[in-house]
Amino acid sequence: MQRIYSDYAYGPGPRSNCWWDETIEAPIWPQQAGDAQADVAVIGGGFTGLSAALHLAEAGAEVTVLEAETPGWGASGRNGGFCCLGGSKLSSAAMRRKFGTAATETYEAGEEAAVNLVAGLLEKHGIDADTHSKGETRLAHSPRALRRMQAEAEALAAGGEEPDFLSKSQLAEAGLNGNFHGALTTPVGFALNPRKYLFGLAKATLAAGVKLFQNSPATQITRNGSGFAVQTPKGMIRCSQVLIATNGYSSEDLPGWLAARYMPTQSTAMVTRPLSEAELQEQGWFSDQMAYDSRNLLHYFRLMPDRRFLFGMRGGLLSSPSAEEGIRIKLRRDFEALFPRWRHVQSTHIWSGMVCLSRNLTPYAGPVPGQPGMLAGLCYHGNGVAMGSYSGRLLADLAQGRQPELPYSQVMQKMDKFPLGRWRRALMPPAYALLGLMD
Repeated sequence: MQRIYSDYAYGPGPRSNCWWDETIEAPIWPQQAGDAQADVAVIGGGFTGLSAALHLAEAGAEVTVLEAETPGWGASGRNGGFCCLGGSKLSSAAMRRKFGTAATETYEAGEEAAVNLVAGLLEKHGIDADTHSKGETRLAHSPRALRRMQAEAEALAAGGEEPDFLSKSQLAEAGLNGNFHGALTTPVGFALNPRKYLFGLAKATLAAGVKLFQNSPATQITRNGSGFAVQTPKGMIRCSQVLIATNGYSSEDLPGWLAARYMPTQSTAMVTRPLSEAELQEQGWFSDQMAYDSRNLLHYFRLMPDRRFLFGMRGGLLSSPSAEEGIRIKLRRDFEALFPRWRHVQSTHIWSGMVCLSRNLTPYAGPVPGQPGMLAGLCYHGNGVAMGSYSGRLLADLAQGRQPELPYSQVMQKMDKFPLGRWRRALMPPAYALLGLMD
C-alpha cells in the first residue's frame, strides 16, 4: 500500500482507548484465503462498504467484503456518531455558483435522504444504536458568528420557516450552556453509537448472504478479462465489479486513479466518565442535543444516554506518538475552556482517526474513470455516518447499471487532484493556520 502518512497513523496507536470498543463486542470474520468468485468485491468494511454490500445482496448479487483490519477498526468504528446533514465543505451559495441551482438542490435533497436512509436501516433491521437528539444544534463561538447566525435565522423566517434560534441568555434554560453566544438548531438528524450501527449493518449483510472477511487487505487489483482479480495476502477474489470504500484510509495505488485525489486529516475525540445530575446542572448542559460550534476547525460534542459527555475536534496535522499526545492535551484544554465547570471531570477515553477531504470540497460517489466496472465512494468531510451509508446505496444502484433511486447530484461526480501529489499534506498547515485566524 502507498499511503501518505507514517505507519503510525494506520496502526493501533491513534485508536487506542476508543470508547466505542467498550460498548459492544466486535464480531469475528474469517480471513479470506484461496481462489473465490463474486459478482462484486467491496474493498472496505465501514459504512460505505457495508451499505453497498447490503443493498447489492438484497438485489440478488453475490458480494464479498474485504476489510483490511478488524471490524470497526477504521473511521466507521471510531467517529463521533453524528448522523446529520453535511458531507460537503462548500456553502450552499458557493455550490450554486459552481454547479448551478438544480444540482445544488439535488445534492441538498441527498443530504436529507442520507439521514433518512440511516433511520430506515436502523428500523428495518432492528438495530439498537443508542440514538438520541432531535436534529443538530450549532453554537456561535463569537459575537461575529452570532450575528451571522441571527441573519441566517432571519432569512429562514422570511422564507416562511420557523427557525429554532436561541440567544445567549436562553442557552442555560435550554440546557446548552457553555462558552457560547447563541444557537441555531437544524431539525434533521440524530446521534448514535457508530459501532453498534456498523455491527448491526454487518449482521444484516451476513443475513443477506454477503461474505465478510477481516485481516484481508486488497493488495492488488488487476484486470481479469472483462472483470477483475483482487489479490489478498492469502488468496484472490475474481469478480465482475469492484467497489472502493476506503475513505481516509485509502491507498494511492488501489486504484492508481485515487492518487492525490483525497486528503486524510485527523479528528480526535474524548469521552468523560458519567456526569451526575448535580454536575450537569452546575454547568447548565443537560440537553440531549448533538451540537458543534461555528469554528472552521470545529468542536463537536454531545451528552450521551449514559450521561457521559463526548467532545471532539478537528485540527491534527501530524501522526506520531508525540503528535498524538499533543493533540490529546489540546483537546482536553479546549474542553475545559468551553465547559469550565467540568474541569474536574475525568476524560476516561481519548482516541483519533482520519476524516477525508476532497479538493472539490464535496463527496465523491461514482465510477473510476478508465476502469469499467470499478466504482468508488469517499471524502465525506467528517460526516461519514449518513453520507457514507448514502454513498454505499448510490454505488449499489450504479453497480447494477441503473439510475440511483435516491437523489444523485453531479456535485458528487467530480474529483480533482490536489497539487503536490504525495506531498500534498504540505498544503494543510497554511490552510489550517488561515482557518484558525478566521476563527
